[in-house]
Amino acid sequence: MSCSYADGLSEYDDKGVLGVPEKFDSEDDVYEKSLLLTTWIQEAKHVVVHTGAGISTSAGIPDFRGPNGVWTLEKEGKKPDINISFNEAVPTKTHMALKYLIEKNYVHYIVSQNIDGLHLRTGVSRTHLSELHGNMFIGQCDICESQFVRHTATSTVGQKYLGEGCRRDVRGRTCRGKLKDTILDWEDGLPERDLDMSNFHSSLADLNICLGTTLQIVPSGNLPLRCQKFGGKVVIVNLQPTKHDKKADLIINYYVDEVFEQIMRHLCLEIPEYSPDLDPTKNQVPYACISWDISKEQLLKWKKLYEERVKHFRENKKPANCKQTKRKVKKEAKNDDKKIKFNGDSFQIGTTTIIRRKRVEEKKLCIDLTLLDSDNEIVE
Repeated sequence: MSCSYADGLSEYDDKGVLGVPEKFDSEDDVYEKSLLLTTWIQEAKHVVVHTGAGISTSAGIPDFRGPNGVWTLEKEGKKPDINISFNEAVPTKTHMALKYLIEKNYVHYIVSQNIDGLHLRTGVSRTHLSELHGNMFIGQCDICESQFVRHTATSTVGQKYLGEGCRRDVRGRTCRGKLKDTILDWEDGLPERDLDMSNFHSSLADLNICLGTTLQIVPSGNLPLRCQKFGGKVVIVNLQPTKHDKKADLIINYYVDEVFEQIMRHLCLEIPEYSPDLDPTKNQVPYACISWDISKEQLLKWKKLYEERVKHFRENKKPANCKQTKRKVKKEAKNDDKKIKFNGDSFQIGTTTIIRRKRVEEKKLCIDLTLLDSDNEIVE
């Protein structure tokens, strides 16, 4: 069962802030915020999505710090009511929407804190996914560190041996290493390549979108903010307040699945159904060798792009006005850009006013907005 994962971890006292009450935006605000987020997705050149346990609750896998989360209830000596096995769980609407948005080039990378393997089971490519805390359906060699997709979820956590040999072919023979699970315990270090790729993509992003996470775990919880140094935006979709709400450009307090249903309608796309035929844990012959490695070529490619971005930023960085401290300038700019005010017929972000329009048939919507600048002149 999925709760057994938490039971297998070592004792650890500091599990973060637990059981904070959930917040819900009104339906009108969710509709218009999702419309705004859709326009940002369309305008961005590089979109990175950061996923936490909150995107898997509709699959029957409990979260950890919610009002009914694993660790919240643990304090009361209880267990969550929902608790499906990792083998029986299937990807949610959000998982499937993200996979399809990658195919359509709207989303370019996913950074996941989840160990449930549901991103993998949508059929998303390893070139588009970092898994910072491991994956229940992956085994890793203790010698060559190659990773392989398994048919079933591991029965162990904490990087323990699985009783299986490495499947990698080395000069005509298999590697003599043994496979371990990839699930991190509390004090384990994050996988180096996954962390490096997460850092590169998060920094290069025009838009980092955080889904179903309170962003409490470090360093994964701080990665979405890296794009702001280079002018990128951060969006948070979560039912609870998060560690970085004050730094976000947009916050949507609502169910992730319903937000993505609206985003897909705004883009005139349909969320595909989960297909076992595309699931690498299901669609493989016995003893098949399906690799799950981040290639060195991919790592070097994105490292180069990241270093070019940093170099360009340093060469073009303008000093703060001598009459004001850098901190004050940064604070004022942030406040100007991130104020979102909702009025009866419009809502305003900075100096841009977006006019509310009466809801029309979803098929006719497809991003029909009128933008006005601060002088109320039409912006083409």
